[in-house]
Amino acid sequence: MRREKNIEIMDTTLRDGEQTSGVSFLPSEKLQIAKLLLEELRVDRIEVASARVSEGELEGVKKITHWAAEKGYLDKIEVLGFVDTPKSVDWIVDAGAKVLNLLTKGSLNHLTHQLKKSPETHFEEIAECIRYAQEHGIEVNVYLEDWSNGMRNSKDYALSMIRFLSTLPVKRIMLPDTLGLLCPQEVNDFLGEICQSFPQVHFDFHAHNDYDLSVANVLNAINVGARGIHTTVNGLGERTGNAPLESVVAVIKDFTDYSLNINESKIYRISKLVEQFSGLRIPANKPVVGENVFTQTAGVHADGDNKKNLYFSDLLPERFGRTRKYALGKTSGKANILKNLVELGISLEPDELAKVTQKIIELGDKKERVTTEDLPYIISDVLQNNSIHKDIVIDGYHMVHSKGLKPSVQLRIKMYNEFYEQNASGDGQYDSFMKALKKIYKSLNKELPKLTDFHISIPPGGKTDAFVECVITWDLGGRIFKTKGLDSDQTIAAMKATEKMLNIIEQIKNNNKTEKKNPYGNEYSPIAW
Repeated sequence: MRREKNIEIMDTTLRDGEQTSGVSFLPSEKLQIAKLLLEELRVDRIEVASARVSEGELEGVKKITHWAAEKGYLDKIEVLGFVDTPKSVDWIVDAGAKVLNLLTKGSLNHLTHQLKKSPETHFEEIAECIRYAQEHGIEVNVYLEDWSNGMRNSKDYALSMIRFLSTLPVKRIMLPDTLGLLCPQEVNDFLGEICQSFPQVHFDFHAHNDYDLSVANVLNAINVGARGIHTTVNGLGERTGNAPLESVVAVIKDFTDYSLNINESKIYRISKLVEQFSGLRIPANKPVVGENVFTQTAGVHADGDNKKNLYFSDLLPERFGRTRKYALGKTSGKANILKNLVELGISLEPDELAKVTQKIIELGDKKERVTTEDLPYIISDVLQNNSIHKDIVIDGYHMVHSKGLKPSVQLRIKMYNEFYEQNASGDGQYDSFMKALKKIYKSLNKELPKLTDFHISIPPGGKTDAFVECVITWDLGGRIFKTKGLDSDQTIAAMKATEKMLNIIEQIKNNNKTEKKNPYGNEYSPIAW
């Protein structure tokens, strides 16, 4: 039975999420995340720490509560505390917070073997803690730790705990699947029974993802009466983590008629911030926030989208502050490339598009991923190659670069079906290559132009697998021209640019033989190749 149309989202990235192995947020980082969660994403509440953990934790909570008090958000800041009157409550008061999430035992197994207490004693201590909190102006929500096991193995105890808490001044009772062991049907059965038995109580559901069922369990919890859901950004949390906020929001909006206060368009922004602060990379295939989620790879998908958005669903990237992309690689066809060209404002002739497509397929076989940012470099490389007749080819090379020794290169080039080979050492791999090349050209009584500028760049993004574009400026007797080379290795990119230079000077030489007069005269004439 549905009683309210709005579902509360309580995000515990700063408490449960920080329990992820290897994750520890600085106080200043906690404050930035808290600001984004409450002001931009507009979650209903955030759990920011566990009481009595450390001085650093206290400092972090104080930063958040000071800011929240100024903004009127103090009732949205929650701190996990323990049945240890008066210690946790005093810590929370000192931190400037106003809400205690009291951790109690939701299973008889935990109570008996961890606390070694009877239910009666535990209940008395809980009542005492809540009374003390109220006296100090602290609002109380209650966690039933290991509630899922409690419902499986000590149901009478779990229900008696809820019955007892429903008589106390508790705002919310929070039911955690602490070990992530429930299946959706059990959530239906257990939570459904509780919500029907205690219709006046606000229940939160706190899922863990050990079986990869957290989001499915959240959906079922909402459908049987849970009024609040606990999440973490990017699904951070102990072991396999908690229910990921990004997926929970999408599922509630698309598969229920409940409303949320969440601003979906800010999800990706806070996801990337938490990724940066936590040091845990978001998997590329992670729903909603992963790099590949809104990227079509197969060319047939791009073709379908061109015709009638055939591969669109309600999970549109714009909802989450993202854009749809069309991957470039060995499985992409002309449709994918056309989508990217439109985005870049580039138009190609059919024969040029075919050559660019083939080049991307070839590069995709060598490189894990060709990005949109790579595309202008690839187009420039293909178009330049089209304008150069390849009479000279770098047929083979062997490079050696060892610590304490000068780099050396053994080089073989093919010139008009004849092969020439030399080796040389230099101050770097490219310098060694050029010295070997000069030896070959000297043996043939040929001159090389002077290298006047050398520039290496990568597409925006700075990834280590990015293509490198090398642009070299040459001076051939006062005639200035540039050549470009493209590769994932900067030395090879430079060699490709040099190979183009060799063919250009051959073209110039051959043109001069057939022309009575140099059309450029002796004036400076920049040529871009």
